[in-house]
Amino acid sequence: MESTQVKTPQRESVWRRLVSNNNFGVSIALIILLVAMAAFAPNFTTLNNIFNVLLQIAQVGTIAVGMTYVILTAGIDLSVGSIVAFDGLAMAMMMKTGVPVVLAILAGLVIGGAIGGLNGFLVAKLNLQPFVATLGTMTMFRGLAYTISGGQPVYTLPAAFDYLGGSIGVIPIPAILMVIVFIIGAYTLKYTKFGRHIYAIGGNAEASKLSGIKVKRNTAMVYIISGLCCAIAAVILTARLDSAVPTAADGIELDVIAAVAIGGTDMQGGKGAIFGTIIGA
Repeated sequence: MESTQVKTPQRESVWRRLVSNNNFGVSIALIILLVAMAAFAPNFTTLNNIFNVLLQIAQVGTIAVGMTYVILTAGIDLSVGSIVAFDGLAMAMMMKTGVPVVLAILAGLVIGGAIGGLNGFLVAKLNLQPFVATLGTMTMFRGLAYTISGGQPVYTLPAAFDYLGGSIGVIPIPAILMVIVFIIGAYTLKYTKFGRHIYAIGGNAEASKLSGIKVKRNTAMVYIISGLCCAIAAVILTARLDSAVPTAADGIELDVIAAVAIGGTDMQGGKGAIFGTIIGA
């Protein structure tokens, strides 16, 4: 009798913690949605459709990894859509002028990281509000995308580049790239000192600074990571469409932020995980 009285509160406590977990609630909602879709649309559960769904979320999911890092520090990045458009056009224009595909992609990654670094500099060094800083760069790089392209699309790209928007068998390459980004992002956030510092900064930046954490440097780094994720998303989108346009990814920042928030990451920082972002995406 005594043992029952001891175990029952423990079970209730575990259950309460489980139910209060944001990822648990979102996971249940996702399962219900999948069951409903499978019931009303039998083709929904086919392998081809599942991979098609993964293909559709590849771009949002990839950017959402970087956005998770940013939001965990109580920041926001509104410039992600503009980075994707500008970066995609930059890579496409380089390839059209004869730059090898690999070098164009590497240059795209550098450009994405550099724009993220600019955001990080504005936020961490100049102490601008993340909303204001990234709203400014969002407008600036969307305008630059129109400027360098003259408002016209750049299309008919090398076949080696377009291959990245295709598939290996039935598995879409964009989905593979997204999963790789998820794995790297989740591992870094959970198992590295840098990841622990990100949580600490989001929880209390001042206390983190007093404990020896380089708050400004780590804050700048999360925006660089966000820019790199945008560059990868630019590769995915441009390769899929075999073209780059200045209107690409317009408004995608809302989908990305929604994916992170739905996945349980606290918009005030310090709480969240990449696993939740996967569910949200």
